[in-house]
Amino acid sequence: MTRVLVVEDERDLQEVIGYNLRELGYDVVVSERGAPAAALAVEQRPDLVILDLMLPDISGLEVCRSLKSNPATRLTPVVMVTAKGAEVDRVVGFELGADDYVVKPFSVRELLLRIQAVLRRSQLAPSVARVAAFPAITFGRLRIDRDAPNVQVDDREVTLTALELRLLCTLYERRNRVQSRAVLLDDVWCVSGENATRTVDTHVKRLREKLGPAGAYIETIRGIGYRFVGAPPKQPP
Repeated sequence: MTRVLVVEDERDLQEVIGYNLRELGYDVVVSERGAPAAALAVEQRPDLVILDLMLPDISGLEVCRSLKSNPATRLTPVVMVTAKGAEVDRVVGFELGADDYVVKPFSVRELLLRIQAVLRRSQLAPSVARVAAFPAITFGRLRIDRDAPNVQVDDREVTLTALELRLLCTLYERRNRVQSRAVLLDDVWCVSGENATRTVDTHVKRLREKLGPAGAYIETIRGIGYRFVGAPPKQPP
């Protein structure tokens, strides 16, 4: 049974979310505070975390940072729910590894659809890795082992979220072919919408930073999207 951890201190909203998730057949675990939520995630191993940012003890951003820095929970998808809808708030959330960001007030149906989309792509990622023709990839300074999963640049391990790994593998598999932001949203995030294209830019920026010198393998095609280079550039002797 799919398990969802709901971290929300507003009792009415907590009950509404929990009720609708249970109606869909999900097992629901609830925490009203951020500090115990991270420990609860390690203990209960949820398939997804719904995380309010305005909590009575610590910020939901701190909870997300804790989840993404712990090897036991770093691949657990996180959907942030908050009244803070400014672009800078969404960017910070995505940079910390959030998989989606829903602004209050929202319809319960919208939240459920977003949860289902995140769960679909998180469940698809392992199957993609298993059937991949090249489970271990070496491309210039970059090595990707999708079965582990493990990513290295110049033999240095790079920690990626599940979404960042999926984005990297998608771009690599389509190397030398331009991918529009809309296509990446549909294939990597399993969502569509013109207003969400900033999500792609934020994640590509974050991915490049993590990859360091190998980040140059991802090219920006102005006005369209991104392209993974066809061949790694030769390194100076």
